[in-house]
Amino acid sequence: MATAGKVIKCKAAVAWEPNKPLVIEEIEVAPPQANDVRIKIVATAVCHTDLYYLLESMQKDGFPTVLGHEAAGIVESVGPGVTEIQPGDKVIPLFMPQCRECRFCKSPKSNQCAWGPTMQTNMKPPAYRLTCKDKNLQQCLGVGAFSEYTVVNQIAVAKIDPAAPLDKVCLLGCGVCTGYGAAVNTAKVEPGSTCAVFGLGAIGLAAVMGCKAAGAEKIIAVDINPDKFEKAKVFGATDFVNPKDHNKPISQVLSEMTDGGVDFSVECVGNVELMRSALESCVQGWGVSVIVGLTHLNDISAPPMQLIAGRTWKGSAFGGFKGRDAVPQMVKAYLDKKLKLDEFITHNMTLDQVNDAIELMKHGKCIRTVLNVSPQ
Repeated sequence: MATAGKVIKCKAAVAWEPNKPLVIEEIEVAPPQANDVRIKIVATAVCHTDLYYLLESMQKDGFPTVLGHEAAGIVESVGPGVTEIQPGDKVIPLFMPQCRECRFCKSPKSNQCAWGPTMQTNMKPPAYRLTCKDKNLQQCLGVGAFSEYTVVNQIAVAKIDPAAPLDKVCLLGCGVCTGYGAAVNTAKVEPGSTCAVFGLGAIGLAAVMGCKAAGAEKIIAVDINPDKFEKAKVFGATDFVNPKDHNKPISQVLSEMTDGGVDFSVECVGNVELMRSALESCVQGWGVSVIVGLTHLNDISAPPMQLIAGRTWKGSAFGGFKGRDAVPQMVKAYLDKKLKLDEFITHNMTLDQVNDAIELMKHGKCIRTVLNVSPQ
């Protein structure tokens, strides 16, 4: 492309400091260096993790930054050493890299990667690729998708089917894979089982969809917003419980509904008290509870007897998916109509409207807002 090897000036939404609106700025995007891929972002969705870093995490040294990590785009150019990806390829950038060479990538037991801590951080990366007003910009979770262009290491890029609509499959960059995989890969939900999903945002709804795909017979959706149940039914929920409707612990409510507890529970909020409730909602002996919701602010705790009695407490990042291998398969599942994506999208906006999209999510008025950044 004509821009290959040159600095690109483009539009981005910059978070200059925490708890403040993003500012649309002209930024400079450096040419790709060794093993880099420069991507024209076509579409990016607003994920609650973006809000977490902006409003909750208290990481003041994580600014200024370009948020956004749930995205899809087209490769503009590549740096030396990039062999599997070419300009013009449709891709999804990954906040969970897959180098395919470390002990984690070589093991079928995990989707962690030794490079993950380096690339996922919202702190200073090994080298800056984005700048604005002579200041270096960090890239949230190593992606920085609230920009018309970004630069990502090739081990954090999934090449996908050229037929894929980028304004839909961008959701596979985080939320849908995270929730769906938590049920299918991490919990390993079984046919005929009973499940409970705590929190009905995009990740929770994707977990509901994963439970259904795995053959669960009863899927209880738990949320304090009753308006979300109709949407949850679309993805396979069979029952809805609003904790506000009961004067007893939610774990006791679920235990009474399920003859002693559910087989599997998935916590998709990031609330440590809810994580304990999800564990205690599981049946003793074999119940499995999976933590998906993100927080660095509090520790979890539970009576040891909850685990001694045979329950298992697990965590799940990106749904246990090894991104470069699995995301293209998830795209194919969507194209083959075996996976829902369109149903998650409640709003479509432009990059200029990013603060409106953040407000929608902050107040629970959307499932996913897709920002259309550049034409496909």
